[in-house]
Amino acid sequence: MANRLIGSLPKVGIRPVIDGRERGVRESLETQVMDLAKAAAELIEKNLRFANGDPVECVIADTTIGGVAEAAMCSEKFRKEGVGVSLTVTSCWCYGTEVMDSDPLIPKAIWGFNGTERPGAVYLAAALAGYTQRGLPAFGIYGRDVQDVGDLNIPGEVQEKILRFVKAGLAVAEMRGKSYLSIGYSSMGIAGSMVNPEFFHEYLGMRTEFVDSTEVFRRIEEGIYDEQEFEKAMAWTRKNCKEGKDYNKPQNQKDDERKNYEWETVVKMTLIIRDMMIGNSVLVDKGYREEGLGRNALISGFQGQRQWTDHLPNGDFAEAILNSSFDWNGIRQAFIVATENDCLNAVSMLFGHLLSNTAQLFSDVRTYWSPDAVKRVTGKVLEGKAAKGIIHLINSGSTTLDATAQQKDAEGNPVMKPFWDISEAEMDACLAATLWPQADREYFRGGGYSSLFKTSGEMPVTMCRLNLVAGQGPVLQIAEGWTVNLDEEIHEVLSERTNPTWPSTWFVPRLTGQGPFEDVYKVMANWGANHGAISYGHIGADLITLAAMLRIPVSMHNVESTKVFRPSAWASFGTDAEGSDYRACSNYGPLYRFK
Repeated sequence: MANRLIGSLPKVGIRPVIDGRERGVRESLETQVMDLAKAAAELIEKNLRFANGDPVECVIADTTIGGVAEAAMCSEKFRKEGVGVSLTVTSCWCYGTEVMDSDPLIPKAIWGFNGTERPGAVYLAAALAGYTQRGLPAFGIYGRDVQDVGDLNIPGEVQEKILRFVKAGLAVAEMRGKSYLSIGYSSMGIAGSMVNPEFFHEYLGMRTEFVDSTEVFRRIEEGIYDEQEFEKAMAWTRKNCKEGKDYNKPQNQKDDERKNYEWETVVKMTLIIRDMMIGNSVLVDKGYREEGLGRNALISGFQGQRQWTDHLPNGDFAEAILNSSFDWNGIRQAFIVATENDCLNAVSMLFGHLLSNTAQLFSDVRTYWSPDAVKRVTGKVLEGKAAKGIIHLINSGSTTLDATAQQKDAEGNPVMKPFWDISEAEMDACLAATLWPQADREYFRGGGYSSLFKTSGEMPVTMCRLNLVAGQGPVLQIAEGWTVNLDEEIHEVLSERTNPTWPSTWFVPRLTGQGPFEDVYKVMANWGANHGAISYGHIGADLITLAAMLRIPVSMHNVESTKVFRPSAWASFGTDAEGSDYRACSNYGPLYRFK
């Protein structure tokens, strides 16, 4: 596994805090408290990995922390070790503010052991009150059932909260200092493509890098890419990327010479966009050091329409391949590249990628099909999870080929895996399930190739979207649900009514019978933008925890209330959970806004 960006991956700091009274009290607790820290570290390291496949590493304080001096020693160790997330653990009373973690930028949680021999829960409550009073939101973790002293088994609900907190906290730390690369700028008046540097800086701690699309064209013209890799990529593309039907009108169809030029161009675009994001030592060796360093971009977006696509092949192939877990170099971590430079959907994809470790779908939230409408146009009835209606997710560009549903778990169920679990056979199956029709030249005058497939299986997924609201700031929408595998005749009829050269995913949200999740139509009606980011798995609870850390309120979700995990301070902002989320986020403000 390799970290392809500049900067080390964040570590998890474990802080064992203790009653500092020596000559009996502290000595009796040393082993138990330190063993709790070791148990937490073992849980984290056994269960979590970064999206690049590297294991998560924990750093435990050299000693238990009984007062401010030892808290400072721990803080210094964590600084040197690159700790980005802080988990405090204890089974006893401690001196609240004297042992607290006071770094305002590091997400923090406290696990107070539920035992009767020593008041760990009392310390938990006192410490959380101190954090709240000092404006440092912290997460509280407390087991439901009393445990015996020395019991190092971590209860299931405690494990769930620790892992959720750490996973989200690492995402916060991993974003900090990285870049969003905007290739071009505004696309077709889409608000999400009007990149807002203040949002990235204040809420995510990220840089924004702006490069005109002509830089891609310049690198093509001047040969600023790895020619040997290009030849390898072209051979792989010709072998694995089957050209689909040309749906263009006869007068818009092109000859083989032009099509070959377009294939070569879109492959070069793929190489170049990747190099612009993360750099390439081959370019440095060729004498292009500036270009070879890259932009340290964790995510990017390509404007494409219309100034590029009216003249040159579109970015669909480059976006789809980069967003997939494989290419001509084999199986690897997916990139995040947003079509139409929709940076807000790119961030939504990034959230999903960092929390699930899987490749992401970028889709138009295109059409709600009611059961009656489907029956009217197809003569067939929707069944199973689709019985109450479906939402058509479709877009010309950025949907990952992992979404073909050709990867399988041990029982043969369709899944989307972290790249390190994907087999060569599964990669081949994803490619075989995808066609590459010529782009619709009424949309894309410069041509190109768009991916075409159907998500052919039922999978749990979560759709999310970050929106910017004037006067409010960013808000996050979340809809957990499933992809559904429609009857082939229904799929063909519905697909032919829109653009048949693009990938299709049929989505059904989980309904609650209330608010925006009363029915499928209301989910569609309440969606805040034309795009959505779709991640494998039901990760809505993880997204809610991450959003709270970033001070981004959640405007819409269908996550069970028992799974919602936010800082304890949120309870001080009212009894309505979603309203208190807005008030707390407004009160604390963006994580990186310094006045």
